[in-house]
Amino acid sequence: MGKTKGPMQAEFPIGTMVRIVERSDLERFQKDWHWHHPLQTEQLDFAGRTATVRDLGYYHGGDELYWLEGVPGTWHECCLSQL
Repeated sequence: MGKTKGPMQAEFPIGTMVRIVERSDLERFQKDWHWHHPLQTEQLDFAGRTATVRDLGYYHGGDELYWLEGVPGTWHECCLSQL
């Protein structure tokens, strides 16, 4: 995915405060994304919330994946924004 830094270059390092994008954006991503780590329906309820990046990893294709404190699920970089 690599929003600005390219694949396998985390946009949001561990400890970064992020905002989860709006529900309409999450729903669009959920509908259109057909690959690894799809968004789960329960994740939509966290739209617009802020959280701290707890951990990050990379899918073998280079996509950055994030886990947030107090928020369930795996998050794709495009589902998050910097505060």
